[in-house]
Amino acid sequence: MKLPLILTLFRIVLSPLFVALYLLGGERGAYPLALPYLLLLIVIVCEISDALDGFFARRNNQVTNLGKVLDPMADSFFRLSVFFAFTQGILQIPLWIVIVFFWRDSLVNTLRALFALEGIALAARVSGKIKAILQAVVMICILLGMIGYAHDAVTIETLKRVSRFLTTVAAIYTFCSGCEYLWISRVFLQSALGISQKTFPKSL
Repeated sequence: MKLPLILTLFRIVLSPLFVALYLLGGERGAYPLALPYLLLLIVIVCEISDALDGFFARRNNQVTNLGKVLDPMADSFFRLSVFFAFTQGILQIPLWIVIVFFWRDSLVNTLRALFALEGIALAARVSGKIKAILQAVVMICILLGMIGYAHDAVTIETLKRVSRFLTTVAAIYTFCSGCEYLWISRVFLQSALGISQKTFPKSL
């Protein structure tokens, strides 16, 4: 297998590992001091691999259809796994916030599949890239807060309050990003529903 695909699959493998470590640590009543550092390392490694797989694929001319499908899937799978894990344990982030993340990713993936059936490429939007960066920053900030909590520098109430605020901000922007994809797809969806007969370019 080529390096870009290996990096993509690596993120998929690390997703359940993050969830397992986070949840198992919480079951012990108090998080071991090293655990937040390990969780933070996993997130940073995954985010770096996300940037590197695309870079190597383009540089080495190894862009494949499989990679185009697996790369966004791996990104979504990892980030959703992390945020769903945060709804449990000490953080207890409200589930509805993470459902917004799930809704947006499901919506965009569905639109991409519908466009692909018509031979149209639905390109990534700037809002989608900002969404990914924002979610990554939120994950890192929450884990840094957990490190502070492990060292008794941050109270559990403060950690929960800040975590909920940050994820809410990310959820609001994520929702807006999903709405943008709906907006640019509106004519296509109208045509699919038989409301209009407009033709489309090969990419949007």
